[in-house]
Amino acid sequence: MLFRSSVEMTQALNDDVLTGGCQCGDIRYALRGEPVDLYVCHCRECRKQSSSAFGISLIVRAADFVLLSGAPKVWSRPAAVAGSLDCAFCPNCGSRFLHGNTETDKTVSIKGGSLDTPLDMTNAKHIWVSSKLHGIAIPDHAETHAEEPPA
Repeated sequence: MLFRSSVEMTQALNDDVLTGGCQCGDIRYALRGEPVDLYVCHCRECRKQSSSAFGISLIVRAADFVLLSGAPKVWSRPAAVAGSLDCAFCPNCGSRFLHGNTETDKTVSIKGGSLDTPLDMTNAKHIWVSSKLHGIAIPDHAETHAEEPPA
């Protein structure tokens, strides 16, 4: 996976940008533009990746992702639907912060916990609820999908 350099993208950033990074601070990124969607994923892979009950994914246009510092490593795993999924993480602390390929994909998934400002989860869509852990409550108003949401 290739990342656009912060030098060529910095002039495109504005005051409304979201920022984030890894746990140790070596990886820093910015997101410009409006997010596309917000998911709470209850699949087994997201539970393993987050070491928690679910994963939080902020979907953004790949062109809106700007790597500000650090040199991420990428691990690929088979995807549930088809093909494979690139998973970017910090080689120092291991924190995963992005799923997808910023050079070839239209959108990428930013891992919610890597953002500096907590997300408002009020309107998050819950996916793979067929795999959710017993006892996890999903708000009555939430849009839900047994597996992948429609494209």
